[in-house]
Amino acid sequence: MVRPLGLPFDPIERAGETWEQRFGPASAMRAATSVFRVQQILLARFDEVLRPHGLTFARYEVLVLLTFSRSGELPLKVIGSRLMVHPTSVTNAIDRLVAAGYVDRRPNPADGRGVLAAITDRGRAVVEVATTALTAVEFGLAELSEAEREQLFGTLRKVRLGAGDVAGDRAG
Repeated sequence: MVRPLGLPFDPIERAGETWEQRFGPASAMRAATSVFRVQQILLARFDEVLRPHGLTFARYEVLVLLTFSRSGELPLKVIGSRLMVHPTSVTNAIDRLVAAGYVDRRPNPADGRGVLAAITDRGRAVVEVATTALTAVEFGLAELSEAEREQLFGTLRKVRLGAGDVAGDRAG
């Protein structure tokens, strides 16, 4: 569980006030700092929900990606690319998933040096249970209405697209 800070004031708002006195407008700093804090809160909530299933959110994402693939298997480099993580992180996640019996690793017949990760029946089962658990807590965003979640997604998507997160797409 995320340990509430329990402060009698909002530290990001307080930093914003000081920022404005020293540097000028603080809206960008407050928004960016809030995004990072919310990320910490969400990851802690995800980990709390996923821990009983022997998963972290990173490993859960790999399993979900494998369930989304037509064949239930993908090359490790594709997993890294789709999840936007370093190859070392993918290897670590796959090692843990193999040890748990959720994924099998095998040589990629289309690439002599590549490796495929394939989800097992046990992996599919844990995705179902873990997804039910995450959905029950609305992915940590229960404080927001459906409309607010859609608005948040749209706002954050503009930032991602403006940064070139998706080729050929532009924020609009």
